Amino acid sequence: MFKKILIANRGEIALRIIRACREMGIASVAVHSTADADAMHVRMADESVCIGPPPGSESYLHVPSIISACEISGAEAIHPGYGFLSENAAFVQIVQDHGLTFIGPTAEHIRIMGDKITAKDTMKKLGVPCVPGSDGGVATLEEAHAVSAQIGYPVIIKATAGGGGRGMKLARTAEELDYAFRAARSEAKSAFGNDEVYIEKYLGRPRHIEIQVFGDGKGRAVHLGERDCSLQRRHQKVFEEAPGPCIDAETRARIGATCAEAVAAINYAGAGTIEFLYEDGEFYFIEMNTRLQVEHPVTEAVYGVDLVREQIRVAAGLPMELVQEDLVPQGHAIEVRINAERLPNFSPCPGRVTAYHAPGGLGVRMDSALYDGYAIPPYYDSLIAKLIVHGRDRDEAVARLRRSLGELIVDGIDTTVPLFPMLLNEPDILKGDYTIHWLEKWLAERAPS
Repeated sequence: MFKKILIANRGEIALRIIRACREMGIASVAVHSTADADAMHVRMADESVCIGPPPGSESYLHVPSIISACEISGAEAIHPGYGFLSENAAFVQIVQDHGLTFIGPTAEHIRIMGDKITAKDTMKKLGVPCVPGSDGGVATLEEAHAVSAQIGYPVIIKATAGGGGRGMKLARTAEELDYAFRAARSEAKSAFGNDEVYIEKYLGRPRHIEIQVFGDGKGRAVHLGERDCSLQRRHQKVFEEAPGPCIDAETRARIGATCAEAVAAINYAGAGTIEFLYEDGEFYFIEMNTRLQVEHPVTEAVYGVDLVREQIRVAAGLPMELVQEDLVPQGHAIEVRINAERLPNFSPCPGRVTAYHAPGGLGVRMDSALYDGYAIPPYYDSLIAKLIVHGRDRDEAVARLRRSLGELIVDGIDTTVPLFPMLLNEPDILKGDYTIHWLEKWLAERAPS
């Protein structure tokens, strides 16, 4: 087992990893920018190293500084958390070239799944159901028209190197395709330096269902059920729950086994999430995230496992402790993402927290790096906390979430906390009857004129 692990991240996910290290008797090293010198992850770690100025490109994304921090501190392994360098294959290779261990999958698996076309082709060959669409990149408008006519409108054009909804355009008719195709390529070039796009059938009322998988890198893998992440704004998840309200035990076992067999076949190591659109009882693969997900706590709550601990064990070469027969979901969990943003426009709202009180009680977990007096810097993602609740069933989880939101205090800044009590008053949410378009439509109906 490792004696010391460096966490190449910040905020609540860095704290999450530090806590797992402490329980396992492993020393932790926090890295931080000058803007994060007083951050909670720096205070909680056993030691810390400043790696540069505030911009991420000069600190958390600056590979030489992170490698140097390992050499200075004597860390043997790096946990990337999510975001930043967590899915950067070149970084993984550099880590390995320096004799260090990357706590996550191989560079090759990250490379395969990081390209949407290659990932889709790989999954199709492994028997994972995919959305009808182009076999690869679509280079010309003529080809785009041919593919779209074949699969039928509406279609969606997506950047092969995309993410976060960028480089993604909808065409409902052949007349709309010309603009959508050119706009998607232009946006993809600007955002990712790569204008290659592909085309898929657009599903009208899908849910976003993702399957948590875990592999030992030696041909054995398990699944830990699904999460429903359909409540989204601008392709960003807002509210996640497990199990999915629309998935029964038979469906869960079927799609879970398919996903576990797929990652076992490629000797995948560590945590991964296979994401689907789900409509009319059918699953359609959209992408695989080769890292820990932001919403992993709902899976941990329902299955009673520590995914970070298991990541560390497998990376250290120890046998995977997860056994499929033992992984039976218990109860229901919900996570809401709390951002430092001003409603109703969701504009960023960095600033100093003048008072902070986290909710507590049975089945309540608060993943956050906030504290009284903390100054939220303007340089990074606006996610500041995740409130996770677990109950014996969905009704109890909803009641627990409503109670916990009433206890939560974050003063001094605006946050998205007021959004969630409103959502919990909506009949569709209480019934679990929503799609990926539900929240955008609901917000649009309430937008100031």
